[in-house]
Amino acid sequence: MAATRSTSTESDSNTGRDTSRDNYIFASDNTAGICPEAWTALADANAGHVPSYGDDHWTAQASDKFREIFDTDCEVFFCFNGTAANSMTLASLCKSYHGIICHERAHLETDECGGPEFFSNGTKILLVGGDDGKVDVDQISEVVGRRTDIHFSKPRVVSITQATELGTVYTPEEVKAVGETARKLNLLFHMDGARFANAVASLNVAPKEITWQAGVDVLCLGGTKNGLPSGEAIIYFDRELAEDFAYRCKQAGQLASKMRFISAPWVGILHDDVWLRHAANANARAKQLAAGLQGIEGIEIIAPTEANAVFAELPLRVQKGLRERGWRFYTFVGTGGARFMCPWNTSESDVEALVAAASEITAAEAGP
Repeated sequence: MAATRSTSTESDSNTGRDTSRDNYIFASDNTAGICPEAWTALADANAGHVPSYGDDHWTAQASDKFREIFDTDCEVFFCFNGTAANSMTLASLCKSYHGIICHERAHLETDECGGPEFFSNGTKILLVGGDDGKVDVDQISEVVGRRTDIHFSKPRVVSITQATELGTVYTPEEVKAVGETARKLNLLFHMDGARFANAVASLNVAPKEITWQAGVDVLCLGGTKNGLPSGEAIIYFDRELAEDFAYRCKQAGQLASKMRFISAPWVGILHDDVWLRHAANANARAKQLAAGLQGIEGIEIIAPTEANAVFAELPLRVQKGLRERGWRFYTFVGTGGARFMCPWNTSESDVEALVAAASEITAAEAGP
């Protein structure tokens, strides 16, 4: 996990690095602040008095913008964070005896603290494998056919993460293949889109091509990693599945009384494709970082860089050296494995500084 943040604000004469800079740039794409467009919309929403609990014009405007972007009459809800979005949505699709099929590295399995199971009163997570963090379609069929007796959880939903936990992106054809398999097996199709904007920017496709046109029933669309202060959008492309979902939000403590402060920032970034420009910048900086690290002897990129994440195999001495210079990153991907995330506002100079530090440490270790 990430090491404790350095509290120094002085230039470090031993490393030559200015530790007054933000050491958490690459630790997570949750570390960045609010983007200017979201901040402006939030400030605008702070004027006057408007109806509560989502009956305001900001929430209506954001919902209509999603319908425009996805080119369909979808049902839209807003909640505080991604764990709640995924957990409530899956609970709305399942009964307690159902099963949710997802990749073994999916956030649902590894980082939701049992949220989907808790909100659904016991729905079981059924794991499958697949290269580069993507669900193997054949394994979906295998899981469904493995047990059909009453003693085993009944598969009900297949869930994919777009972009994946390994920074890869499902193509429209791959999403469609999952959707077709789901329909054949009478499963519902959920998409965890915490980094959906990065996937759309990477693929350069219309959002509908990798959602409802490919069979997705409901999308949990993340904004926090793309410049919002907080707030996720839950988008039901099949409106019938959203029946009574508003009550579920209220019961779970996810119905904001001042909903405009969640929905207004969405208006700010959805206008004029701001959300995609921020995502495209993050993706570009990740590619820049991957190329820079790949050029350093002893460092290997261990997963395709298709969104805003870079996974690299670093010698332990390089990891230690970077941390000593104040850089923060995660190493939960195995011995020597490191993850670097590029937030929406990562700059070229941020990447250049990290690559230069890794290069200097490697050169110093090599000696004269």
